[in-house]
Amino acid sequence: MLLLHSALLAALPLALAQTAPFANTSTPDSPLTNATSPPKYPSPWGSGLGDWAEAYQKAEAFVKQLTLLEKVNLTTGVGWESEKCVGNAGNLPRLGFKSLCLQDSPLGIRFADFASAFSSGVTVAATWDRKLFYQRGYDMGTEHKLKGIDVQLGPAIGPLGRTAAGGRNWEGFSPDPSLTGIAVYETVKGIQDAGIIACTKHYIANEQEHFRQGSPPSYLTAAISSNLDDVTMHELYLWPFADAVRAGTGAVMCSYNQVNNSYACQNSYLQNYLLKNELGFQGFILSDWSAQHSGVSSALAGLDMTMPGDVSFDSGTSYWGPNLTIAVLNGTVPQWRLDDMAVRILASWYYVDRPGNQVENSPTFSSWTQDTFGFQHAYAEERYTQVNYHVDVQREHYLGIREVAAKGTVLLKNTGALPLTGKEKLTTVFGSDAAENQYGPNGCADRGCDNGTLAMGWGSGTANFPYLITPLEAIKAEVRSNRGNIESVIDDYAYTQIAALARRAGDVDGVCLVFANSDAGEGYIVVDGNEGDRNNLTLWHNGDTLIQNVTSQCNNTVVVLHTVGAVLVDEWYENPNVTAIIWAGLPGQESGNAIVDILYGKENPGGKTPFTWAAAREDYGTEVLYEPNNGVNAPQDDFTEGIFIDYRHFDRANITPIYEFGFGLSYTTFEYSDIQVQAHPSKPYTPTSGRTSRAPTYGAINNDTSAYLYPDNFTRIEAYIYPYLNFTSLSQSSGDPQYGINYTFPAGGYDSSPQPLVPAGSKVSPGGNEALYDVLFTVTASVTNTGKVIGDEVAQLYVSLGGPNDPKVVLRNFDRLTIAPGETATFKADLTRRDLSNWNTAAQDWLVSNYTKTAHVGSSSRKLPLSAPLNIGGGSSPSPY
Repeated sequence: MLLLHSALLAALPLALAQTAPFANTSTPDSPLTNATSPPKYPSPWGSGLGDWAEAYQKAEAFVKQLTLLEKVNLTTGVGWESEKCVGNAGNLPRLGFKSLCLQDSPLGIRFADFASAFSSGVTVAATWDRKLFYQRGYDMGTEHKLKGIDVQLGPAIGPLGRTAAGGRNWEGFSPDPSLTGIAVYETVKGIQDAGIIACTKHYIANEQEHFRQGSPPSYLTAAISSNLDDVTMHELYLWPFADAVRAGTGAVMCSYNQVNNSYACQNSYLQNYLLKNELGFQGFILSDWSAQHSGVSSALAGLDMTMPGDVSFDSGTSYWGPNLTIAVLNGTVPQWRLDDMAVRILASWYYVDRPGNQVENSPTFSSWTQDTFGFQHAYAEERYTQVNYHVDVQREHYLGIREVAAKGTVLLKNTGALPLTGKEKLTTVFGSDAAENQYGPNGCADRGCDNGTLAMGWGSGTANFPYLITPLEAIKAEVRSNRGNIESVIDDYAYTQIAALARRAGDVDGVCLVFANSDAGEGYIVVDGNEGDRNNLTLWHNGDTLIQNVTSQCNNTVVVLHTVGAVLVDEWYENPNVTAIIWAGLPGQESGNAIVDILYGKENPGGKTPFTWAAAREDYGTEVLYEPNNGVNAPQDDFTEGIFIDYRHFDRANITPIYEFGFGLSYTTFEYSDIQVQAHPSKPYTPTSGRTSRAPTYGAINNDTSAYLYPDNFTRIEAYIYPYLNFTSLSQSSGDPQYGINYTFPAGGYDSSPQPLVPAGSKVSPGGNEALYDVLFTVTASVTNTGKVIGDEVAQLYVSLGGPNDPKVVLRNFDRLTIAPGETATFKADLTRRDLSNWNTAAQDWLVSNYTKTAHVGSSSRKLPLSAPLNIGGGSSPSPY
């Protein structure tokens, strides 16, 4: 039976309670608790802004050919395990249009063989290197393309990283919106230049795994609500999504959580107003897998594609599919809204030239088996055929993976122990994190265990390793190439053997290399009691004890950490026997080779930490909500810290971190001097005004319901989602006994007339008002290598915005410079109008205040030796900028 039609509208009141953006209902708990999200209708129709114009022309011409059933098929997934990819939209056989293949993940192709396992997002962020951001995206996109994938489900920038223990932070880049924004911009460009659609996710404020889908525990009636104000939304969480949209991302995935008590995938304010109107997003919004909770209301609120198409996995029921066909025929979803969905999907297809980037037998793999032969329709176990062609798509990408892993390695401490020579009398290696998972690198499904060396976290954001070079094997090869001696103990709890070997290394002036890790991932997998989010910030496998056991015997202990984010190092980082500390992130398949490059000086470490390392967990000021706090109702996660997360919080609270954001050492030293600021003439900022065109429609709808029945002699596949009706009677076909009763129609949801443009929006190109990206200042500084070896330095540009509610400094730009010893390089970075703006809630626009603004340049958020004023003016009124 089809789902009840009235249920498709049930969630509408969630989006209808308030009219002011992110209005709050005060409670004794927090002024944000029970916040509501305002209604914003109608859903904006795409217009082909900027370089999307040609793609829109092609898409519109294609959609004009489509029937109602074909349009519905394009927007609705066919169901979990119904085709070969993790997500598949319906095909259009009459026009030779294949089912779209959507596949994880943000660091490689999930479930595929003969494909690369790239470094994680947080690791590439630690390189602070735009070229590597782009190249990693391009290489990943190339592999997805060669496997016959249409949409790569990445990059991930939600979670941003509000809480240090957040389970999926490692899939993204950094809790800083500017670093994340630059990284996602380059990554999207790289992926799509390779010829596939990037899907930027998870939109938005999706900051923890606990309760993201409402359970566990099973008694909860709704998913967690992330409650935040308008300024926090714009200045923090929406910021990098604007960069992704400006880069041309073809798709955006809405998240599981609620935002101000309205589900993200049916939140009209998030989708219609912010993403499609204010940011001018021209691509399509697709749901996270089973994140759709309604049919009509999600369509009117801006959702364009539902994944995987069924209500729950393999249920055979759908909020869309035949229910969307019914909704268009009975007028509860207007034709122009369905047409816009189809145009947006096809425009993204043309925008990246998918027609020119097809491969034979696409997709060339199956997500459900690694065998050569299997069922094309895995759940139904139908059509046994060749499903895997075992196409090797790795090319020379291992070189880039090794480079990212090495350049994303951060040297946190070095008293002179590094680099090693390879000729140490005795090299000793300790810890399970140095060695192989006893079940093999892919022995735990979706990497759902913490055995052996940690090279990626767990969950849907993973890929299969084609191989994994462990630190132990790479170090052993390096030592033996110099005819050195090396021994190891990889059992973290073999205390006697650890002490004995460490003592021997200490006695002969050898070196002790200790490897430890901390893991996390997606909440559907629980590892050692961690439901995605980390329970604590300590090292796993008693890593602190391992380090203490080694340092008690060895006075030259080098600690290497593979972690998903910050860990607490306060118990041992100052121990004089700890002579060096390295954060090696989640390096991917070239893990061992990359750490050897750093340990032995083949690469001079130049990475900078993309997050703050605290002395105590409570220093972060934010925390995962681990226990429901609202009875059986949606847990209320109040973002009361506003924009003050990570280093912004530490600065405001005057807390000294152990290692500040942007910190990282080198085997050489650098000195900063001679800051200069050049102002650029620019026109005053003009808020966007005017109206859109009228909503277009393509083709006429045939109201004869007999045209939408299953064709004669049609063979249905079990649990497959089709657009067809069972009966000519719409009410009978819906299976809804309340059909036509008590519908709640959102005001404006059906208005196809020209709509007003918003001040922060654009008439010209995606990403918001184009004047936001005018360059107002260029800052330069001299950086001199004062050491004896060539090295990379990441020069960082921060801005003090000057207002009483502003952070002390905010990162706005950076560059990674390679400098020879004794040489001086010029750091040059631009500041745009957006970089100097605050969000004005009254004007609903960005404004540059007249508070005194200052540019700061240095090597980290707390090492900023250079500063210069930005000549905008004083006072608090808006400036003409």
